[in-house]
Amino acid sequence: MKVKIYYHHTDCGGPVYYARYLDFLEEARTELLGQKGVSVKELAGEGVLFVVARQEIDYKFPAYLGDELNIATRIANVSGVRIEFEYEIKNQDDKTCALAKTTLVCVNSGLKPKAIPEEIREKITQD
Repeated sequence: MKVKIYYHHTDCGGPVYYARYLDFLEEARTELLGQKGVSVKELAGEGVLFVVARQEIDYKFPAYLGDELNIATRIANVSGVRIEFEYEIKNQDDKTCALAKTTLVCVNSGLKPKAIPEEIREKITQD
């Protein structure tokens, strides 16, 4: 996924504000799931939700106003109720700006953990 950095992403026009990376990661994993045929919106309507249980980000190099970032996203692991995503965010000069990992947990509408439905598991584990 590509992201162009605008003024509102930055710390007063300087580097990208650190918390904005969370938005980029959420967008990237939603796009990846969509490419695999999984609609987060439709699942939510069926009472199948995914919540962030853990987030790690290692900031390596600042991104700036006007940069174009490429976010490479992959599903690293799927277990009973968890999906682990890994990301590498690079700028247009191929410099790594950040490395990240997100652990999502599948929950029901009452926010109780539930097994990832088998049809979803099949879609997200296909290459």
